[in-house]
Amino acid sequence: MKVDVVLPCLNEEAALPWVLGRMPDGFHPIVVDNGSTDGSARVAAKLGATVVTEPRRGFGAACHAGLVAATTDVVCFMDADASLDPEQLPLVAGPVLAGEAELVLGRRLLGPGDRRCGYPLEMVLRAASAGWRIGEVEVNYLARAGRSKVTGTVRGTLRAIGDMRRVLAGREGRA
Repeated sequence: MKVDVVLPCLNEEAALPWVLGRMPDGFHPIVVDNGSTDGSARVAAKLGATVVTEPRRGFGAACHAGLVAATTDVVCFMDADASLDPEQLPLVAGPVLAGEAELVLGRRLLGPGDRRCGYPLEMVLRAASAGWRIGEVEVNYLARAGRSKVTGTVRGTLRAIGDMRRVLAGREGRA
């Protein structure tokens, strides 16, 4: 079975050859260029990825654009910065493909630079509210290529904190 892999991308030209070169057979990359000023989109296309342009900035906007572009029944989301190893995608997608879960998360093993963001949390909360069976498997968390767009800046860090608070506040309001 083919699985689409959504890779939100903002200036990841240096990381994309490694990431796309490690994409397992049966996993098709959809690189969502979210305003890159380097050659990310060109590199991704040259390496065989489907490239989607999302002009609205933000991780959530890029993830959603990739999801809309996906054509498979199973879709994975993965950072394009080389902080996750694409060779572990079968481990993450396996429980969904086997019918054991509708959503599986790759739980990053603790290490330096572990980041958080509101969109993944919102996705999990919505899946849980819908009664989905949610699984979790351990995946290696590698040193990212380049600077973080979230925790690498004060503004990005404050935005992530605000996003998380809004998601959690919305969840409490539905309970």
